[in-house]
Amino acid sequence: MNQAAPFAGRIDITIKEIDLNRLRETAESYYRNGEFACSESVVKALRDGFGISMPEEVIAMASGFPVGMGRAGCTCGAIVGGIMALGMVFGRTQGKDPRVKHVMALARELHDGFQAKHAVLCCRVLTRGLQLGSPEHISQCISFTGEATEEAARLIARELGIMCV
Repeated sequence: MNQAAPFAGRIDITIKEIDLNRLRETAESYYRNGEFACSESVVKALRDGFGISMPEEVIAMASGFPVGMGRAGCTCGAIVGGIMALGMVFGRTQGKDPRVKHVMALARELHDGFQAKHAVLCCRVLTRGLQLGSPEHISQCISFTGEATEEAARLIARELGIMCV
């Protein structure tokens, strides 16, 4: 485990290494094939890729976030899915558990990295000029889905001392 992390993961993850490219491709495939939208694809790929023993209902919890939270155009659903996955691993289940500070720091790191690369997290701005459902829109969102999956996975792996391959 990464000794710099103040808290271990809340759940038991036993893998020793993770293929970031494979995770990214899996999430992108879910979106590309129409199986899941952005936030759902990220949560499912990370849940399955890390072998997180949580019910499939955690994927359902991500269903309202695509297209900027129920098509409202707010925060990119892929980033929301990544933050949800960080919460699956590092979040708290009991009130006043101080681990919330750790997961919030990781969420901010994911947020800030995406923002540094794309200037904004607002879906409506990220997709400005693209028709919803057009090939260009779908291609961009597939890419964001893969990016959020890979970066969230990198954070999880780093904090748990899992080697990235």
